[in-house]
Amino acid sequence: MAEFLMPSLGADMDAGTLVEWLVKPGDVVKRGDIVAVVETQKGAIEIEIFDAGVVEQLLVQPGATVPVGTPLALLRSEGEAVLVEPAAPAAEPAVPAAEPPTAAPAPVAVAPAPLPTPAGPAGERFKASPAARRRAGELGVDLAVVAAGPDGIIELADVEAALPETTPQAAKPRFDFAEMRAAIAAAMSRSKGEIPHYYLSDTVDMAAAEGWVARVNADRPPDRRLLTGVLFVKAVARAARAYPEFNGLFVDGAFQPAPAVHVGLAIALRGGGLAAPAIHDTADLDLDALMARTRDLVARVREGRFRSSEIADPTITVSSMGDRGVETLFGVIYPPQVAIVGFGKVVRRPWIVDGGVTPRPVVTVTLAADHRVSDGHRGGLFLAEIGRLLQTPEAL
Repeated sequence: MAEFLMPSLGADMDAGTLVEWLVKPGDVVKRGDIVAVVETQKGAIEIEIFDAGVVEQLLVQPGATVPVGTPLALLRSEGEAVLVEPAAPAAEPAVPAAEPPTAAPAPVAVAPAPLPTPAGPAGERFKASPAARRRAGELGVDLAVVAAGPDGIIELADVEAALPETTPQAAKPRFDFAEMRAAIAAAMSRSKGEIPHYYLSDTVDMAAAEGWVARVNADRPPDRRLLTGVLFVKAVARAARAYPEFNGLFVDGAFQPAPAVHVGLAIALRGGGLAAPAIHDTADLDLDALMARTRDLVARVREGRFRSSEIADPTITVSSMGDRGVETLFGVIYPPQVAIVGFGKVVRRPWIVDGGVTPRPVVTVTLAADHRVSDGHRGGLFLAEIGRLLQTPEAL
């Protein structure tokens, strides 16, 4: 019998609030299935399971806040015998009958009631984001009457659009972006207090990259075009694989290099706040697959649709603020990672080419790294590798 535990969704998480279960006892689950929604300072996060089996028992009720590592459910393998203990609750109705005020009502008094599971006429669940389901429960909106977006998924905005005009002040979400800001501040304070940062920067000629992207995109529809930013992410991933001291975690006083490169993308959330979920195995993805995953990730995260595996295991972070007009960005390392790479906007500058001066598109690339793990010499080589890769985009 395996225990499904409250996962750690980042170094700044000590506890989480179970918002809802998406499974029930007896359900068969496989690795990667989303089985619950947990709320942290980052928002409502869809929790994936990493074992296959049958849900034997749910140990924590929705609304409860429990520490990381707390067992949430029991899971048995499909050939394993059913526990004898779960049969005991069948005899429990006699207790509530004798003492109705003491058992069932108490948890309801101190925590939100479980959100209803939206279901269609044949019992099939509606496709709705966790934020939309929570908001619908708060406002008493029946998801059966909510029009889904073009992708067939009901989002938070769809729920709020379904409200009658007479109830604009009906309720507000429990989630407060001030909590996220406080969590970010705490993580960054810890980072600056514990990690001896050093900083480097380089300026990279982007003429070859821009020309290559333009040629690739020439005959493509807009939804299949590559963006220059995807080259940044792939170049960092490839360089991190070549220089593994920048790809991993510093835990319990020692550096643990990661076996794969999971680049975390710093994404600004609608309404405020920041998250940096991972794209897994970034170095092994071709540019089209990486572009598709990036589009999907950014869209979901900005709607508050996180997955636990994306939040829990980035090995290096990339932050780009070129779309905000920033030319140079020096990041703060997110512990327990040991490096963050920043990209500014691509600007045109006088550049020497073949002995002559000509205007060229260039970008400033920065590195903030942990001096306990690497030094300026290796950091310089790492940045130079990123630059080399960006100037040979066809090799990415």
